[in-house]
Amino acid sequence: MEIPAQFHVLETGRWLVNHRMNSALPGYLMVGSKTPASELSELTDSALTELGPLLAKAQDALQQVLQARRVYIGRYGHTPGYPIHFHMIPNDWVETRFWEDARYRVLEGFTESPGKTTDGAELTLFVSREFCERAVPPPIKGPSVSKAIELLRTALRP
Repeated sequence: MEIPAQFHVLETGRWLVNHRMNSALPGYLMVGSKTPASELSELTDSALTELGPLLAKAQDALQQVLQARRVYIGRYGHTPGYPIHFHMIPNDWVETRFWEDARYRVLEGFTESPGKTTDGAELTLFVSREFCERAVPPPIKGPSVSKAIELLRTALRP
């Protein structure tokens, strides 16, 4: 899949960091292999060596630029034809929106932990459904997606 240049944040020899194209959540980044590998075990040693520091640098940029308290990093895609990629989801005010949305209270019935707690899995579901799939996403706090891309490009510039 070709990622339009307006979503590119940083490109290295082996990886492309871009803003998720269908996400209304500012700072939702994708880190994708530039080779057609679909598994970590298919990547070259040099690509694997570059991946860790790249994820750390992008996480730091999200925390510094967007004041993300946490950044969830995961691999979810398994659609044939797409190279291996990782989702980087910033969380700060998103958790507040999650608690404000009564539809997600049903998830409380699945935990045995007392109190008002959530984790990355629940928030990832919330972000995916609300900021990537809804025609009208919830209001955002902070910079727009285009401004976040601009700020992250500057922060990640070599």
